[in-house]
Amino acid sequence: MAQSTETTDWVSRYADEVIAESERRAPGKPVVVASGLSPSGPIHLGNLREVMTPHLVADEVRRRGHEVRHVLSWDDYDRYRKVPLGIEGVDDSWAEHIGKPLTSVPAPKGSAYPNWAEHFKAAMVDALAQLGVEYDGISQTAQYTAGTYREQILHAMKHRGDIDAILAQYRTKPKAAAKKSQKPVDEAELEAAEGSGAAGEDDGSGGGAGYFPYKPYCTACGKDFTTVTAYDDDTTELTYTCTCGHGETVLLSEFNGGKLVWKVDWPMRWAYEGVIFEPSGVDHSSPGSSFQVGGQIVGIFDGTQPIGPMYAFVGISGMAKMSSSKGGVPTPADALEIMEPQLLRWLYARRRPNQSFKIAFDQEIQRLYDEWDRLDAKVADGTVLPADAAAYARAVGTAAGELPKTPRPLPYRTLASVADITAGHDEQTLRILSELDPEKPVTSLDEVRPRLDRAEQWITSQVPADQRTIVREEPDTELLGSLDDQAKESLRLLLDGLDEHWSLDGLTHLVYGVPKVQAGFSADATAKELPPEIKTAQRSFFALLYRLLVSRETGPRLPTLLLAVGAGRVRKLLGA
Repeated sequence: MAQSTETTDWVSRYADEVIAESERRAPGKPVVVASGLSPSGPIHLGNLREVMTPHLVADEVRRRGHEVRHVLSWDDYDRYRKVPLGIEGVDDSWAEHIGKPLTSVPAPKGSAYPNWAEHFKAAMVDALAQLGVEYDGISQTAQYTAGTYREQILHAMKHRGDIDAILAQYRTKPKAAAKKSQKPVDEAELEAAEGSGAAGEDDGSGGGAGYFPYKPYCTACGKDFTTVTAYDDDTTELTYTCTCGHGETVLLSEFNGGKLVWKVDWPMRWAYEGVIFEPSGVDHSSPGSSFQVGGQIVGIFDGTQPIGPMYAFVGISGMAKMSSSKGGVPTPADALEIMEPQLLRWLYARRRPNQSFKIAFDQEIQRLYDEWDRLDAKVADGTVLPADAAAYARAVGTAAGELPKTPRPLPYRTLASVADITAGHDEQTLRILSELDPEKPVTSLDEVRPRLDRAEQWITSQVPADQRTIVREEPDTELLGSLDDQAKESLRLLLDGLDEHWSLDGLTHLVYGVPKVQAGFSADATAKELPPEIKTAQRSFFALLYRLLVSRETGPRLPTLLLAVGAGRVRKLLGA
């Protein structure tokens, strides 16, 4: 029985549909969900939604006791379409490989991998392992070159007239739709919209000898600048010519050096694998695009189109620094350098596929971590809402068990502030962290890892040098000498209370309390009990402390900064 939509999240609702559809189509067989990725360059965080959406649904189905197979097709037999910008070890000479399968293109210089596809696949394989994604990876190069799809290829060629008739209904529509739409498109969205490199392939039309849904790779130059000029259904003799000057006749019943064009290849695989659920990006879901057309072509292979939501773009905040060095949108590997797998899983789990969201590489990551920690606390005390609880459960683990986690997850912003000040010095970091809570001190950095490592990496890779915190070596005597009596009194009150309040909570109480005491109120007075000018006085006091400690008017949270600087150095810099 389907669960109530009021108490379940989007994953549970799709799981209900997928189980029901699988029992209708293939009772007693494993539930099949699918993803497809083209390793034509760095596989970015937009592409990750192609994997995470079916993964989350498959995992829910698995949790309910069903056998599930998550097929991840590596579209590594796609053609190499262009030389991506900004890839280290790649220059303009790679343009000579355009038209070859991705597995026949050399890897970037210095790579440990045998070809282009394997090079870019490797980072994604590692990221998916960290994220706990269980899948059955299938190389399309291996499938095609082994003749696995021979029967399907011959069937498609035999029914090329039927396929051509379906495709002909749509061939002029996308251009008209594009002309009609005046909506501006974000550059990052354009890159994300490419999705699989195969999405840009032609549909097999345009040959003078008629329509053929099969594209050979030339046996002379290895490229697909080929045109099929004749085909005999009875003998399976296929004749092609190539722009390199080569031409030949081969037996398609034996030849393994080509592939079905994308709009035929995809629905063929739906039928071959028995796919029940596969999402598609915006680029595949517009009228006349691969998913829409595939829904009709799949019938030629006696298959049925999968259930498949369209998924929206994944944006990035604070990606400017990375775009120049990494050649485009950040990858899952980039994200996992600065955030734990649980947080990244949560970002994909908590939003419906058709909702866009952003992944933070800037200061916003601190707010996201605060939100995550509040959710964790609500789960612990039982006040969490059902849908939020479901998203949390999907983030922290899978049907196979919980992901490794930080034993003592201190606030990310605190760890980042400490890392900023200590520049990764372990002894100093441990000294500061041990003083945050004297009643329960951190005794080993292992207690706060891997979150500490992610925060340190964020500081070093994402925060510009001019925004890093540099504590003064010597007091600012000129500023100290210019202070009026009220400012001097505020510093004296702070210094007098340091020893008694030397913990994160204590120093928080102290720095907020000094302006209250100066104005004649109790340090414990709440905001409701205080006049508005107290906030102004607090801001002025904070700015003074920042100027004396780090020569700026802003910086890490003052309690954390004070702990990091150390009591002795604080006294020296504040003129004690």
